[in-house]
Amino acid sequence: MNSLLRPWTPDDAPVVLAAAGEPLMDRQFTFPVDSLPAAREWVALAQARRNEDMAYSFAVLHEGVPVGNVAVSSVERRHLTGWVSYWVREEARGKGLATAACRALSEFAFTELGLFRLELAHRVDNPASCRVALGAGFPVEGVERARLLYDGVRYDTETHARLAGD
Repeated sequence: MNSLLRPWTPDDAPVVLAAAGEPLMDRQFTFPVDSLPAAREWVALAQARRNEDMAYSFAVLHEGVPVGNVAVSSVERRHLTGWVSYWVREEARGKGLATAACRALSEFAFTELGLFRLELAHRVDNPASCRVALGAGFPVEGVERARLLYDGVRYDTETHARLAGD
């Protein structure tokens, strides 16, 4: 796609496993990624979802090495919408990579996939994720009360969206 993003490959499984082991990163995965086979399964699922036009996940590269993920999922063709998510490993945070990756992903979603509206949300107690969203051109739309549930605790989220014409 460009020098910042590329599709995940099976060779990236060790990076995925290491990322999943960082504090709070388990929340970024839909199932436990606690072994190399589980990391390979996550990569295979990303590839399958791409083939089914359901989701497009990309490794975020820093100096050619995967250090994060950015994705548009819940691709909905009737309304031309998608859901954006992102994460970056601890070692690569604070370098603007997530923001640049979200911008690049947005352009891909609008131009290559023909989507019109991209949405994302983050916990209200995550200001770094908010900075990424705003920096990538996703204005705030509102707060969803008690949307997420982690370890028995409910969290409010702030929603953002970007339109193709923004």
